[in-house]
Order: sequence, then structure tokens, then C-alpha cells
Amino acid sequence: MSWRVSRLHAGVPIRRRRPRVSEILLTLREHVRVRHESTSTKGSLSTDGLNTITTHGQTGDQQSKNIPSYDPDSSSSLADTGRLIVSDYACLRAHYMTPKYPIVLAHGLMGFDELRLAGDLLPGISYWRGIKEAFQARGVQCITTTVPRTASIAERAEVLMDQIANRLPAAATGGQGEDGNDGGREVNIIAHSMGGLDARYMISRLCPPPSLFRVRSLTTVATPHRGSSTADMLIRDIGPDLLPRLYQLLGRMNIDSGAFAQLTTRYVTEHFNPRTPNDPSVKYLSYGASATPHLLSVFRLSHDLMDVLEGPNDGLVSVRSAKWGEYKGTLAGVTHLDLINWTNRLKKMASRVGLVEEKFNAVAFYLAVAEELAKQGL
Repeated sequence: MSWRVSRLHAGVPIRRRRPRVSEILLTLREHVRVRHESTSTKGSLSTDGLNTITTHGQTGDQQSKNIPSYDPDSSSSLADTGRLIVSDYACLRAHYMTPKYPIVLAHGLMGFDELRLAGDLLPGISYWRGIKEAFQARGVQCITTTVPRTASIAERAEVLMDQIANRLPAAATGGQGEDGNDGGREVNIIAHSMGGLDARYMISRLCPPPSLFRVRSLTTVATPHRGSSTADMLIRDIGPDLLPRLYQLLGRMNIDSGAFAQLTTRYVTEHFNPRTPNDPSVKYLSYGASATPHLLSVFRLSHDLMDVLEGPNDGLVSVRSAKWGEYKGTLAGVTHLDLINWTNRLKKMASRVGLVEEKFNAVAFYLAVAEELAKQGL
């Protein structure tokens, strides 16, 4: 008697093997190559009804309509990255202008203010390594916030608003603001990664009353304003069967899970952006970054995936997704963690002894961002 395969498995259908990431990358690269060749012969790019990137002078509503979650014709070169910033922030200068209003630092996914792994036995680890201290040393009023690491954008934004209101220094609370509001509580927000989405939600949806504070500017650094294909990959690979179980497990461990699904390209472009328009009274600035991680980097896999789907990226967020409001430029050779001064220690040591040339200093970058705000009267 011949046994069918299904009988050998007790009637349970055989699960198809998930394609390996390397196979997915090869397929995507071939798809992009074929489309590029076909459109080149026509003399113009065809995007199957998908519009191209337009950001300057548009509200979040307009931008979300013009930015597809996936454009197979997106360039994989640095030609479409805006101003390319190579070594502008390589070294600290002796003097920087001080902004008029306090700076609020908003962290990204899995972020924190200070992390202590061994209580008081060892020094704490700061998310903004050396950046807050550099601001304070130069007379820049600065506060850091701590929101739930993996909670939803709405939950994080609520905490962000409360902490800004409660942590504003006394110097920022006296007198009147330029618009005559009592209290004069005005701030500039600098946000890394998901922190930019938290801040946008807070400004647009929570609308802090002037009696609490007023946001004068929002500068986002590598914020996924159009989501991240890395989040898409994680959600897809976990699959619809295991995803609820994972969320349940995280809940038992008292770990929020709202953030993960809200960082996908579909959620941000189709749900978040249309419902979170820019506030015309707030100055929106943004920076992106692009780097090719070394072979052993934890970002190598995500970088290669995003390079095919979205083009130049820092390992977690693409340049095209980072653009919002006035795009100031792309930091070349800078990874997602380099942006908060988490540069590899070996690389730092090599630069100090002259083995490699250091072209990006995170502290110098943020001091320059603060100076740019000062030049604009902020």
C-alpha cells in the first residue's frame, strides 16, 4: 500500500518553507533591475500610479498622499539624498550659538534616558551619549525625556507631553511668549528615530495648550516618516499565526507591543500621516543618514533589504523615509546608532591614533543643529 505524503503527516498539510532573506534580496534586486531596464527603454520612469517624493512646503496630509510605501523605481544611489553631508561635523568648534528656547531630546524605539545595568555599582548608560552634557556645558537649556520603550505612538506622545510640561527649567517658565501667551513656555524638540513620530503626534493630535508649553520647532533625525521596510519584514516573517502569541508573551513580561506594527510602511503612510498633519506654527526640519555597515554589523541584513526597497539608508531608516518638512541633508557614512554617539569603540580608538579618519562627531552635529535653531531666532 502506497502512503501519500499527507498520510505520513497525519493529515496535517506540509508547511511551505519560508524563503531565506538572501533569496528575497536576490528576487527584489532582479525585480528592480528588470523594471529599470524596461523603463529606460521608454525614456521615462513608470511607477504604476505611484507618485514621486515631494516634501518641501507640504503638510503631513499632502506628503502621505505623494509618498508610496514602496516604489520599485526608487534609486539605490546617493543621487537623490539631497545635500550630502560628508565631514561638516567631523570636529568640535570652539564656539556655538545658543538657541533662545530650551531643547527637548526625544528618544526612539527601545530608548531611555539613562540605563543602569548594575544599580549604583557601575555608571549609567545614557541614550544621548555626551550630547546632553555638551549642551549644558555650553549654556544650552536641555531636558531629556523617557517614554515607554515599545508602546504605541499615542501612548508615548502622552508621556512625552507630560514630561515636557513637568521638566521645563524655571528659566523657560517666566514672563510671556512672543505671542503673548502666559508663561512663555516654548521649546525646540530634537527627536531621534521613532521619537519624531511621537513628537508629531503630540503636536498635531494632542495639541498642548499654551498654558503647558508651545513647540517652536521639531528637528527629526532618521525618523521613519514613511515607515520602515525592516518593520515590514519582521511583521511578515513572524507571520499572522505567531504574532498574537508574541504580543501575549510580551504582555506577560510587562513589555508594550504597540510600537512594532505602527512602524510599518503601510501603517505610517496610510493611517498615521493622513491623520497627523503639520502644525503651520511649528518649524519642521529633518536629517537622514546613509551608510554601508560592515559584514558583521547587526544592521547589515536590514540595510541590504532596505537598499533594495527604499534606497540609501542608515541600517534601520531610509533617507526617503527620513525626509520631512525642510530637509537639511543626508549624513554620509553614518549609521542609526552613530547618530546618538553609539559609535563602535574600536572605530573610535582607531580614529584617535590616526588609523582611520573620523568624519562624523555626534556631539558636534547636535551642537550645530542647536546653532541652526539659534540663527533662526529659535
